[in-house]
Parts: sequence; C-alpha cells; structure tokens
Amino acid sequence: MIAEDGGLDEALASLTRVPRLLVALDFDGTVAPLVEDPATARPTPAAREAVARLAGLPATSVAYVSGRQLSELGWLTGADDAVVLVGSHGAETSAGPRDAFALSAPERRRLDALRQAVARVHDRFPRARIEQKPAGVGVHVRGLETGLGHAVFGATRAAVEKVVPEVGAYVIREGKGILEFAVRDVTKADAIRSLRASTRADAVFFAGDDVTDEDGFQALEGAADVGVKVGEGVSAAPFRVADPAALGALVARLAVLRAAWAAA
Repeated sequence: MIAEDGGLDEALASLTRVPRLLVALDFDGTVAPLVEDPATARPTPAAREAVARLAGLPATSVAYVSGRQLSELGWLTGADDAVVLVGSHGAETSAGPRDAFALSAPERRRLDALRQAVARVHDRFPRARIEQKPAGVGVHVRGLETGLGHAVFGATRAAVEKVVPEVGAYVIREGKGILEFAVRDVTKADAIRSLRASTRADAVFFAGDDVTDEDGFQALEGAADVGVKVGEGVSAAPFRVADPAALGALVARLAVLRAAWAAA
C-alpha cells in the first residue's frame, strides 16, 4: 500500500496527463532517509532511478527543493544537469547564473554576527553540528539526547537574540533536528512558484517531510496539483506516505504513468 489516503492513485493519473509537468522533491527525510550524519544522506535507489527517468521524459521538469546549500546538493542527490537544484529553501538555484546570489552589505554584517553567536554556543556544546549556509547558519542536534538538543536550541536562540536584537533582521526556521537562522527570507513557496513559472508547468507534484515543506504545500494550487507529506505530523498536504521508501515507490509509479502518457 503506497498511500495512506484514498484518492492518490486517481490524482496521480490525472496529474501525469497534463501537457507540462513539474515534479519537485525535498531531499532529507523525503527521498533520502534521515541519518545522524547529514553528509552521508543519499536518495533511496527507487527515488534516484525514478528522478532520472522523469527528467528524461518530454514536457517533464524535475527539481530538488531543499534547505541544503546548493554546493552540496548536487553530489548528495547524484542528479545530472537535467534536474534543477534549488538550495537554501529557494535562495539558490542551479537554473540561474552562478553569481546570481549575493548578499547586501547589511545582510553580510548580520550573517557574520549570527555565525559568531552560533560559534560561541558550539564552544559550549561541541557535539552539536554547525552548518554554514550562503544566507544563514544552522545548528544540527540529530543524534543528541532530547534534553541536550533542547538546551542547544535554547542557548542558540538566546545568543542570537543578544547579538542581533533588531526585529526582522533574520528568519528562524526549526525543522527535524535543526535550528536555522537566515538573513534572507525565502521559502519553498517562493521556490515552487518560481519553478512553476520558469517551466510553464500546468501542474505540480511536490513531496516533503518537514515543517519548512509546508510553505511548499501552501504554494500548490488548482485541482491538478498534488502534495504528498512523508511521515507523521500535521500537514496541509492532501496525501501522505509513511517514509522515504514509500515515497520512492510513489515517484517510481509517477514515472511509469508519465512515460505511458509520453508514449501514447
């Protein structure tokens, strides 16, 4: 059983018959199982093969939309140039010029302050992992005891509020085992809308597992769009699968249906 919600098979059948289709996928926890060391995350074989097949079909665009920075998303996914990579929740994309992303001087100053604050907290909690991003910094606590993780997040929030007290100077995103601070307010909703426009898609399939993916689900529109939540938790997505393995099977089914449409 792929889907926990009725109607998904019918939704996929309708979706795969549109003239131009966009398939957008989150990475961690969606096509790749969550792991303690983020550098070891890889897509399931079924998802990787289905993405490659979809990307080779006519009138079909495929994109990874992730909170990961663009520089690491390519080698983590193993995707070729036919797949668009969108990193940092939409702030970076492989579809545009490599130098398109640039922070203003005030943004750079705020980013430096954020990184210094997080570094000081890391000195107190060295088991936490720090991830530097082009427009922000993240603190990973996956694998730490629950109480220790909460302590790391609390101390980090306090440190950041002390060095960057201005309201609206940064955005906070909390996901599964990560707390992120960014000086550029871009979400996966922005990414989905931009991808829809650039690909001229008639319908969008989007799958995600985390709180930050809810922005992407909110950007879906019309009866033909399909949103799939991976795992547990409240979600705006109308459909749900249990885990990345089930999502891989679902995307493989999507590829089969789209290939049949292309061959007709």
